Amino acid sequence: MAERSFKEEVKTLRLGEGEVFRGEGILAVTKALLQSGVSYVAGYQGAPISHLVDVLADANDILEELGIRFESSASEATATATLAASVNYPLRGAVTFKGPVGVNVASDALANLASGGVKGGALIIVGEDYGEGSSIMQERSHAFAMKSQVWLLDPRPNLPTIVRMVEKGFELSEASNTPVMLELRIRACHVYGSFTTKANARPAFTLKDALERPMRDANRIALPPMTYAHEKEKIEGRWPAAVKFVAENALNEFFDGDADDIGIVLQGGMYNGVVRALERLGLADSFGNTRVPLYVLNVTYPLIDAEFARFCAGKRALLVVEEGQPEFIEQAVNTILRRADIQTRIEGKGLLPMAGEYTGGVVRDGIRRFIEKHRPDLVAGEPENELDKARLARAASTVAPNIHGRPPSFCTGCPERPIFAAMKLVERELGPHHVSCDIGCHLFSILPPFNIGNTTMGYGLGGAGAAALNASATKRAIAVLGDGGFWHNGLVSSIGNAVFNKSDNVHIIVDNGYSAATGGQDLLSSQAQNGIRSTRNSIEKAVRGVGVKWVRTLTRTYDVARMRDTLKEALTTPEKGPKVIVAQSECMLNKQRRERPIAAKAIKDGKRVVRDRFGVDHDTCTGDHSCIRLSGCPSLTVAPNPDPLRAEPVTKVINSCVGCGLCGEVAHAAVLCPSFYRASIVNNPNAWDRLKARLRNAVIGALQRRLEPA
Repeated sequence: MAERSFKEEVKTLRLGEGEVFRGEGILAVTKALLQSGVSYVAGYQGAPISHLVDVLADANDILEELGIRFESSASEATATATLAASVNYPLRGAVTFKGPVGVNVASDALANLASGGVKGGALIIVGEDYGEGSSIMQERSHAFAMKSQVWLLDPRPNLPTIVRMVEKGFELSEASNTPVMLELRIRACHVYGSFTTKANARPAFTLKDALERPMRDANRIALPPMTYAHEKEKIEGRWPAAVKFVAENALNEFFDGDADDIGIVLQGGMYNGVVRALERLGLADSFGNTRVPLYVLNVTYPLIDAEFARFCAGKRALLVVEEGQPEFIEQAVNTILRRADIQTRIEGKGLLPMAGEYTGGVVRDGIRRFIEKHRPDLVAGEPENELDKARLARAASTVAPNIHGRPPSFCTGCPERPIFAAMKLVERELGPHHVSCDIGCHLFSILPPFNIGNTTMGYGLGGAGAAALNASATKRAIAVLGDGGFWHNGLVSSIGNAVFNKSDNVHIIVDNGYSAATGGQDLLSSQAQNGIRSTRNSIEKAVRGVGVKWVRTLTRTYDVARMRDTLKEALTTPEKGPKVIVAQSECMLNKQRRERPIAAKAIKDGKRVVRDRFGVDHDTCTGDHSCIRLSGCPSLTVAPNPDPLRAEPVTKVINSCVGCGLCGEVAHAAVLCPSFYRASIVNNPNAWDRLKARLRNAVIGALQRRLEPA
């Protein structure tokens, strides 16, 4: 069950020749793949590209009609290795994953694929996740394109350009026998627009043809001595072919302006930000007409020397707008122009930040500095807007001291929260332990209120991150990984490695039923029935299959006391070898997405629906708020004490409560005050419900009247 369904939107993928597509960037990419005659598509989900995998899954019927094979890959390495089908056959294939962490995982397969080269077009669609909204370390995919010599496209974020770059990406790959990487930033993934469609194309050479007429070329295999020839071929054959194709097909774009003694060269993905910055400086309009000439690099690798020479002719200065670091493009441009003996001044990271996201304000300020330095007449009289700066500074000084930081946290009712509440209770008895974390929702445990976790090394590598910490000691290390990371990489790299090396650590596998951190996609161990995937495969059987002897499966993580006792047993048992706890409960976010529409429809149809809510008895609440500190649930907050004789605020459960019961479980397991109660809310009650309500109200009313003063 993915985060979002595209069942309605995918109908637009059937549009034919000359019709108009209107929609989101992700859907436009999928339509471009279908128009390009792709034979197979694979991928691993991850923001900002998660929805592309979801769209492909929802469009599987359309793909099958066209003879296209779609796979949801086990990892990014799996996805990239899938492109091996294009090495020997004229099959067009595309894969997708999050970058650059996805490129990190895929790097081995990517290097082998790029070494031997491809016969059919091979397109790697990477969601470039850079900037303050990113969930990963701050790196760029550009370095991998340079390292393995994979051509890198960075299209202007509008639908016609994105679609054209997908189509031309396949052609560029085939013309140069090289894989092509197409980079989409989050704004490009979700930009809305329109373009004129073409008819969907069935592959001219099919997967069936490849199976029935196998081909083999030993020269394409990355094995010495062929690998030495591959490097020579890259430089003498593939690179010149790529440069020729890019130039002849005008994949990069030029925009003229009357201030032609200066210019701006920019990554295609930065186009909207640059034009908006120029507009705010009075140097462009909202339709993209600019006074400063622009050279838009829809292809950021390889760069085209002749195009730079032509663009820089007669220009005194050039600004390179390149988001991220190192400044690969700026360095290359300096080399290109110096070799050509062109003396245009190159500005870049000296006027723009070396690192960090290039937001609208950052780009505007950098361009302003460039213009003031080389054509001050263009911004003469343009105010620096000191008033706005003063207002922002005043607001910051007033608001910042009075607002508490709100760290990211688990969703309301998340089944992972009780696991870490139990860990805190064990810590109270046995003291702190080294905890190796993993990628996924459970990584929120490193933040308040749990403050658990020492390191994280990568998806599925929670156990591997504690591998060195095996020694004779009074404590064992704890490793945490999710079901997504477990199936992605962890079964071998964490659990298998622990078995092989006779680790004595404790591994907690959080099984919430989905790849929750990437949008709720199904996994091997998901309990949902999936028509095109194999689910309901046991994690416990998998770990026992690689040799783990001590395994405990808890089918309800909200049982904090049992979770605490099981973890304590794992940490103190004299039995040697890796200990694995599989902690199961369905992701609450996906559960609510599934159940709420059903409940809402049932209520609308007049059916009886019961849902649980929890509350706090203010008379019993002690006001020490241990329940909040131990669970961290967003539905728990503080409220004024209704008792005029008590000053301390009491705990309150707000309306976002989903009735998971964790607050009561924590209070019980930690022996806190018994202030929590459960209430059942009944919609469309039947006669028995109404009778019980009248009886309860009568009894409670009578008891209350006894307490009223005479």
